[in-house]
Amino acid sequence: MTQTKAESAAQPGARSWLSRTLQKLTADDRTVEAQELRSDAAIAGCSAVSACRKGQVVTVTGRIKSVVYTPRETVPTLEAELFDGSGSVTLVWLGRRRIPGIEPGRRLTARGRFAAFEGRQVIYNPWYELSAG
Repeated sequence: MTQTKAESAAQPGARSWLSRTLQKLTADDRTVEAQELRSDAAIAGCSAVSACRKGQVVTVTGRIKSVVYTPRETVPTLEAELFDGSGSVTLVWLGRRRIPGIEPGRRLTARGRFAAFEGRQVIYNPWYELSAG
């Protein structure tokens, strides 16, 4: 038995697809990017930054929003803000001035112990994997 468009649209799954499509068409770019990043994280089995707690070893994935080199008197640091759609975490590499491929706009997956420093969420010296494209 075949269904008409009206019958299939009356099904709950069809409504959610239609409302998701309409929402995506009317949403601003940041909202769409955040939704895509949250979806990518869920598919990859990564934790959402907003769900991470201090002391946990976590794997997060997202897009690098900014990269800052901070020369310090003791140890230079390279900091990258990683946004996953639910929140941001600062990835901090101690003793590094530059890491090839760590640049704004790049997608990456990072693993390490989640911490808090000066009111920021951070992961120090994370293992990381750059995504293609």
